Amino acid sequence: MHGVRRPAAADLPRGVEYGRLNPSGDTVMTTAMFDRERSERFLRACRLQPVDRTPVWLMRQAGRYWPGYRALRERYSMLELLRTPELALEITLQPVHAFELDAAIVFSDILLLLDAVGMGLEFVQGEGPRLRHPVRDPDVIERWPDPDVRHTMAPTLDTIRAARRALEGWCPLIGFTGAPYTLALYAVEGRGSPDFQFAREWMAQHPEGTQRLLQRLAQWVGEYMRAQWEAGAQAIQIFDTWAAGLSVDQYFEWAGRWTRWAMDLADVHGRGPFIVFAGRSGHLLECLAKLQPDVVSVGSDIPLDIAWSRLGYGVAVQGNLDPSWLLRPPEELDAAVCDVLRRAGGRPGHIFNLGHGVPKETDPEQIRRLVTRVHTGFSVA
Repeated sequence: MHGVRRPAAADLPRGVEYGRLNPSGDTVMTTAMFDRERSERFLRACRLQPVDRTPVWLMRQAGRYWPGYRALRERYSMLELLRTPELALEITLQPVHAFELDAAIVFSDILLLLDAVGMGLEFVQGEGPRLRHPVRDPDVIERWPDPDVRHTMAPTLDTIRAARRALEGWCPLIGFTGAPYTLALYAVEGRGSPDFQFAREWMAQHPEGTQRLLQRLAQWVGEYMRAQWEAGAQAIQIFDTWAAGLSVDQYFEWAGRWTRWAMDLADVHGRGPFIVFAGRSGHLLECLAKLQPDVVSVGSDIPLDIAWSRLGYGVAVQGNLDPSWLLRPPEELDAAVCDVLRRAGGRPGHIFNLGHGVPKETDPEQIRRLVTRVHTGFSVA
């Protein structure tokens, strides 16, 4: 796609000669030093296969902490960035240009799927995402159209296609979506919330309407995941952050069964690594394992070694540095990274990540330091 900034050599990780435009007009990364181990490190770890070093990528690695993103945000609205594939592609590639990350994740937002059925997504300064038409009457759920996700989510799917071509031979591309339960909370609450108290009370008062809402969302999530794989995503992460507020007894009825429905619809096990993330969900680990994902992304509320022993070593794990360590002095960050690596013990199947997203106050040099420490196995012995 034309209009994507050509990265200067100084912007690229060691070994990359330049970013050039191929005949189709897409930015691609070229190098004299690519090797199969490096380009497949993340995917191999997802499959519990040995790797030459621990792979690392970070949730919100393309976000507000990065000066390049902030510069674009000053020029364009959030919806323009999300709905313009050229811009979303640039944001997707920025952290891969800057750091030696082992995977890219497409720049998008989980709430775009709700916008596709007419809920009116907008981003309010100082407030974040908001839906102009949240669910109040259960009857409205039946009146929603069935969106053709290949049409309604076309900008994100186009970004995936372009990013896959741009990253070929460099690192894999991760797609993502919100899980039905977390999307349902947003659909009812209408905005982000510390606890989604209104949405939880609404669901308790309208149990039949809630189940229908979850069923419809699961259908769309499954179709959207399938479309992302077909567009070129090599792995998909499903975000069910707010399922962490459920008890073990509640999880299957309200969240797990509908995530499983979406997984089956997308035929996740026949396509590529599937990652499930449910925030600070140490109490739900056994529930997450029953979904049979390839990877469980572990929150920061439980030590990684304990989480992995409870999940079982037949599943890969991702995580789980507390993001707040990125705001601490460098030597303290080093020690925290070392602790996570030590707990993983060099066992095949660990992907280094955070327990949640990169804080917006993070110094980019801390990201560079983290990636270097992970790749060198800093003091892991």
